[in-house]
Amino acid sequence: MNKCNGLPKSLGRMSYRAHNTYFETEILTADPVRLVQLLYRGAIEAVAASRRHLDTGAIRERVRQINKALGIVHELLETLDRERGGEIARNLAGLYAYMSTRLIDANTQQIDAPLAEVETLLTTLADAWTPVIEAAA
Repeated sequence: MNKCNGLPKSLGRMSYRAHNTYFETEILTADPVRLVQLLYRGAIEAVAASRRHLDTGAIRERVRQINKALGIVHELLETLDRERGGEIARNLAGLYAYMSTRLIDANTQQIDAPLAEVETLLTTLADAWTPVIEAAA
């Protein structure tokens, strides 16, 4: 049995695979604006999971989730259109670099404060995309 939800582990894995398949399809069919929103969501979820794992002492999972968040932040950084984005792209690049540093700090020092800070920054950025997504719809 899965201790988290009382279901047999095989059902939990099936649900996880179904979620991953859905999420993969969503990513592959997303327009660029929606893709940014999905990346933010994935990074926020990874940081939240790393905070839970830090709290429970699950080192391997904490590291895996921080690395996932780092990968997503790096992808956001690499896909910035610096020519057309101008000052906004430069500011975002600096913010993404800062978040990467804070994620590394959280991992090496095994502390929550940098994770909480990055989660707040990512949530603020994700919320800022809402009007862009609504305008694109």
